[in-house]
Amino acid sequence: MNATSAVEAPRTLDWNVAVGTAVRLMKPGPEVPKAEAARAVRSLRRFSAEAESHVRERTGLGLDLPIAEGDVVDRPDWVRGAAFGLSEMTSAALATVDSQALRGGDLLGEVSARSAGVQAGVVLAYLGGKVLGQFDPYGESGVEGQRGRLLLVAPNIVAAQQSLGVPADDFLMWVCLHESTHRLQFNAVPWLREHFAAGLGELLTQMEGGTGELLTRLPNVIREARTARRADSSPGVVGLLELLQSPEQRAALDRIIAISTLLEGHADHVMDAVGPQVVPSVGTIRRRFTERRAGGGVLDRILRSLLGVDAKIRQYAQGAAFTDHVVDRVGMTGFNAVWAHPDNLPTRSEITDPDAWIRRVHG
Repeated sequence: MNATSAVEAPRTLDWNVAVGTAVRLMKPGPEVPKAEAARAVRSLRRFSAEAESHVRERTGLGLDLPIAEGDVVDRPDWVRGAAFGLSEMTSAALATVDSQALRGGDLLGEVSARSAGVQAGVVLAYLGGKVLGQFDPYGESGVEGQRGRLLLVAPNIVAAQQSLGVPADDFLMWVCLHESTHRLQFNAVPWLREHFAAGLGELLTQMEGGTGELLTRLPNVIREARTARRADSSPGVVGLLELLQSPEQRAALDRIIAISTLLEGHADHVMDAVGPQVVPSVGTIRRRFTERRAGGGVLDRILRSLLGVDAKIRQYAQGAAFTDHVVDRVGMTGFNAVWAHPDNLPTRSEITDPDAWIRRVHG
C-alpha cells in the first residue's frame, strides 16, 4: 500500500506517560498496621468470590459461570490496570468503526499524544485516591470462562471504611457486591462488551475533528447558559458540554450514558438488595456513603465536576431508581429483559421514565 492511499491510524494518548505521571503525582495511601492490611487483603479476596454468589442468587444471572477472586491492588497498581483497560477499550472501540470515518486519524486535534498522556495522568492520580474498585472488561481474569479483571483498591477501601466508622467486614462485602455485579453483567451477557465498545467507537467517530464545529457553536451555548442561569437552572459543566455538541454527537453520547447509568444503577440496586442478608449494617453504610459522595471541600467538588465524577454520582441514583421501579413493577425476571438483546436496553429518556421502558419491552 503506497503512502497516498494509506489511512493514518487514529492518534491516541500515550498511556505510558499517563501511568508515569499518575504514579508521580499520586498521594500515598493511609498508614495501616501490617497485620490489619494483610487481613483486609485476605477478606477482600474471599468476599469478592462470596459476593458474586450472592449476586447470582439475587439476579438469576450467570448461575453456571465459574467464580474467580478479585485482584486486590494498591493505588499504583490500580493506575496501571486502569490505563491498560482504557487503552484496550479505546482500541476495541476504534476497531468497530470504519477507519475512513476518522478522516486521517486526528482524534486528539492539536494535542500531542504525550501531552494528552500527561493530562490523563493527572486525572488518574486524582481518581486513584478515590476509586474503591473497578471491573475492567478487557483485563485477564486468569480463570477459564471468566472474562475481565476485577480490581479492588485496598488502601482506598480501608480509608473509606475508617472515615465512615462502619464495621470493616460489612463495608468490604458491600463494596465487593457492587463490583461483582459489574463482573457478572459483562460475563453473563455475551454481547455487552462488544456492544459497549461499538457505542464508544461511534461516539469517538462523532467527536473526531469536531473542534472547529464546537467553537462555532460556542456563542449560542453561552447565550443558552445565561438563559438557564437567569432561570436558576444552570446546566453545569456536563450540561455545557452537551450544549456544545451536534445532534449526532449528543445522540451517540446519550446511548453511552444510558447504558453506563443502567450498569451502575443495577449494581447499586443489587448491593443494597442483597445487603440485609449478608451486611447487617447496610442501612448505615448506604446513608453515610451517600453523604460522603456528596461531601468534600470546595476544590474537591470543583475537580469532581470538571472530571465528570458528579455526573457519575447522578448516574448511580438515576440508574438505581430505574432498576428499583422496574423490579418493583415486573420483578427481577422482568427486569432481566434488558439483557436479552441490545434493543431492549433503556434509552436515556427511559432511564428517567421507567414505565415507558416497561410499556415498550413488556407491552
